Order: sequence, then C-alpha cells, then structure tokens
Amino acid sequence: MTYNLSQNKRALVWLSGGHFINDIYTGILNPIMPFIAAKIGISMGIAAVILTVSHIFSSLLQPIFGFFADSIRKRSFIFWGLIMSAVFIPAAVASGNIVILILFIMLGSLGSSFFHPQSLGFTSYFAQNTKAAKAIAVFIACGTLGYSFGPVLSSWVTQFLGLEKMPVLTVAGVLWAVLMFKFVPQISKNSDIVKPDFKTAFKRILSNRKLNILNIIAMLKTMVQSSCFILLPFLWKMYGHKPVYIGLALFGFIFAGGLSSLVSPYVEKKISTQNVFYLSMIVPAPLMFMFLFMCDKYPFASLFIFILIGFIIMLATPATMLMAQNVLPEYKSIISGFINGFSWGVIAIVMSILGFVAEKFGIVNVLAIVALIPALCSPLTKELFKK
Repeated sequence: MTYNLSQNKRALVWLSGGHFINDIYTGILNPIMPFIAAKIGISMGIAAVILTVSHIFSSLLQPIFGFFADSIRKRSFIFWGLIMSAVFIPAAVASGNIVILILFIMLGSLGSSFFHPQSLGFTSYFAQNTKAAKAIAVFIACGTLGYSFGPVLSSWVTQFLGLEKMPVLTVAGVLWAVLMFKFVPQISKNSDIVKPDFKTAFKRILSNRKLNILNIIAMLKTMVQSSCFILLPFLWKMYGHKPVYIGLALFGFIFAGGLSSLVSPYVEKKISTQNVFYLSMIVPAPLMFMFLFMCDKYPFASLFIFILIGFIIMLATPATMLMAQNVLPEYKSIISGFINGFSWGVIAIVMSILGFVAEKFGIVNVLAIVALIPALCSPLTKELFKK
C-alpha cells in the first residue's frame, strides 16, 4: 500500500489536531491543583507529588511505548491513548476523592503516554524525509498550543461551573479519536520500517553521547517549565489571584511556546541552530529574575516577561527533536519517547522533592535557582555541533 501526497497531508493534519486535543487534557491539572488541594484538604507538597504521578505516567514510560509503537505499527496507541486522556483526567478532577483522583490521573496520564511516541513516529513517516522538520515543528506546536488551552478551559470551568463539571471537556477528545480512526491510514506492512530489537535499541540509544546530551538539555529546560507550572499557581493563589488569572497566565506562557515552535525553523536559518540552543538556555534566567521581582507588586506587567520566558525556552524544542531522531532514524518513536516524555518524567520525580523544598525555603527562591541551572549548563551545546 502506498500513500499519495494528499493522504499524507490529511494524516498529518489529523495527527497534529489529535496532539492539540490530547495535550489540552495534560494541561488541565496545573492551574487548578491549588483549588483541588483546598477542596480535599492536602498540602502543596502532597499536591506536587500528585502532579508528579501525572508526569511519571504520562512521560517516563513513553520510551517503552515508543518501542511497541515501532514494533507493531498499528494505530491503536494513538486512538486509545487519546480516549483515555479525554475520559479519565476530567473525571479525576470531578471526583473529589483523593484515591479516585490519583487512580484516574494515572489512567489518563497513561493515555498521553500511549499517544505521544506513536503519533510522533507516524508524523515523521507521513511527512517524508524532505519535510520532516516542518511537520515535526507543526506537530510540536499544536501539542504546545493544546497544552496552553488546558489551563484556560479548566480554570474557567472551575471558577464558573465548579470542579465537578470538568467532564464536559471529555467530548472533544473522544470525538476526535473516532475521526482519527477514519482519516489516519495504517502504515503498510510492506513499508521500509524495520522492527526494532528491544535490547539493541535501548543499548544504542542510551550509549549514544549526542542523544544523552540532547536528553540532558531537554530535562534542564523541562525543569524550568515544570517548576513554573506546578509552583507558580500556588504563589499566585497566595497573592489572591482567581483561577481564571492563573489559567490565562499559564495559557500565555505555553501559547508563546507553541508559537516559538512554529517560528523555530525560520529563526534557525537567521541565527543558526546552535545559537537557538544557547538562546533558549541562557536568556530565561535573567528574565525569570525580573519576573519574580515584579510578580507581586506589578502582576500584569510581570505577565509579559513570563510569557516571553515561555517563548524563548521552547524555541529549540523542534530542533532538539529533529536532531535526536536523525541520530538513529530507525528508532524514531522510541527517541521521541525519550526527548518528549522521559525528560518530563525524570523532572517530575525531581519536582516531587521541590514541592516540599519550596514549602520550606519559598517558591520564589526555588524558581530563581531552577532558572539559573540551564544557563550554567549551556556549554553542553558545544558538544552537539562538533564535527
């Protein structure tokens, strides 16, 4: 079975749209977690652990599911992953019971872990080699934009309808998953994709110096993003801001990151890929210091700086993914799982500790230190561009 150009483009549209909708659900929890915590009576540290559970199940396992996605070639992970995200995460928020909350977050997050590696692998396949950079940039941007809409939707529902009404958001995900089943074709059994051997694949990936550096860079920038997503809603709530303000602030941050993913290929042509890496690692630190200095007394002015941080820190995301996939192109889904998922999962474990550290030493102090770490590690970028 072969695919013509229009079939490929249609598949890419539905995959990118699925990424947009799936990541809406992964963005639901962060802005409203302080209000969930207040409702069920838990501390910021415990709430951070619950969010850690979400990131572990949605991210840390992605390389494993990427291996199975590369092996079976079927579309099952894409469809069922989106359905699980759409059903269980809104239901978790509405439950009001900590056991059900954690169980449903785990199941919904697993759905996201199913979806991401295979959908990225399919995106590379349908884009064909010559247009892979643009297709991956659009795919990542759609996911980031979806992630930005999650806080807006969940904060709006929380403030005006109540947490128990969150399942109204389920419909879009289930409907899109059903439509994807019709419009995203199966990969031909006669395609040139080689089924990976588990041991060989992971040994080659984990022993590759360039991939290890890309993973470290992805983790460092993820740490800044995750710290903002998890800790800042508690800081803003402490300053007396309503759910909608918090949701809009996170929306602006992530939406700007989605836009930066779209323009990233053009910025690379202007200033070089290496300089895009440097820019995204170094500049967020001084901007974070400015934001933290202003966010209490000048809340709306500080939002502009916060949104600018989101734009800059995500500018190198498409380049990171494409560079990683090109190192070992036969393992695209597995590598996508590492760069797009494993890094988030590892940082989620760190965040479970940072939640308690922030309770003791202050959210502002923790965010300032976290933002400084990628800048201090920016010399790693040199290793990526050695001949």
